[in-house]
Amino acid sequence: MASLELRGCLEKELSEACQKLGLKSFRAGQLFRWVQLNAVRSWEEMHNIPESERRKLQTMLYLSPLKLLREQQARDGTHKYLFGLEDGECIESVLMNYERELSRNRHTVCISTQVGCAVGCAFCATGLGGFRRNLSVGEIVGQVLEISRSIARKDPPAKVTNLVFMGMGEPLLNYEAVLKSLEILNRETGQNIGMRRMTLSTSGVAPKIRQLGRDNPQVGLAVSLHSALDSVRNVLVPINRRYPLRELMAACTEYIRLTNRRITFEVALTSENVKRESAEALGKLLKGCLAHINLIPVNPVAETNMLKPKTEEISQFAGILESYAIPVSIREERGTDINAACGQLRGQWKVDRNESFSSL
Repeated sequence: MASLELRGCLEKELSEACQKLGLKSFRAGQLFRWVQLNAVRSWEEMHNIPESERRKLQTMLYLSPLKLLREQQARDGTHKYLFGLEDGECIESVLMNYERELSRNRHTVCISTQVGCAVGCAFCATGLGGFRRNLSVGEIVGQVLEISRSIARKDPPAKVTNLVFMGMGEPLLNYEAVLKSLEILNRETGQNIGMRRMTLSTSGVAPKIRQLGRDNPQVGLAVSLHSALDSVRNVLVPINRRYPLRELMAACTEYIRLTNRRITFEVALTSENVKRESAEALGKLLKGCLAHINLIPVNPVAETNMLKPKTEEISQFAGILESYAIPVSIREERGTDINAACGQLRGQWKVDRNESFSSL
């Protein structure tokens, strides 16, 4: 019975499989390119591998593409994909197309690493349904491959250029699978996405932040901070009860020492926490740190009842942080009208039976 999923294999694993089956070693490279570069969805598409050898390979390897259940397009051109998995679970991924003059041809995919999420951040829709399971390497990589295949066929064709692991789930709680998926997606013979064009976002799993600094110092790191006060962060990001601010910031300091890389600290702003004292506390916490603060006006999630601050309040908040000599940006809102923005992904399939689905 086939035991290895093709989309989750590195070249060395494919080479070992070919060796065991008595096939020539160059078949491994062909397999990897078909799957990771061309994003094929069936064995029949691998037309330069003889059928007899494909049958042999299928005794050890299987190909399990994700099933596209729904594709939506927002007014700003953002696409959201609902993918079905083999066990009936669902996940969501997002494609953001940036066509501005300074970022032309940048196509960023936001991918999920878990079905649901156990962290339960107060402003996020993903955790409302609880945690179901971790995604496999093939399921993580598969999101990129399905979207890559789709946009490569458009007119004009496009390529995935950037990745953010900011979809459903906590990436650092599925650490080994995420690390391997980074390695696969970085391969020159595959998607060839530079490590510095990929970013992991974590709610603050302190031990894994330290480990990431040793295991992969090139990938970007974003930390969902949201507050510089433990009492507030305990509510907004419940994992803070396990890894409080003191421990989290010690891990971030160690990460910076190991990598010499700047950390992006994400702060979701609501009408309640956009206060001067909150900004002052953040400024004091991060002053002198190799950091960038990304302010995220909270996106609507019906069950949370959290409201977005006024534009002038956000600007004042940013100004206070800048007075501490900390670089600040305000995240551009994208895909809100299709629930594709930060904190809105659910992975639920609740549509009319007569709705037609797009095909990749």
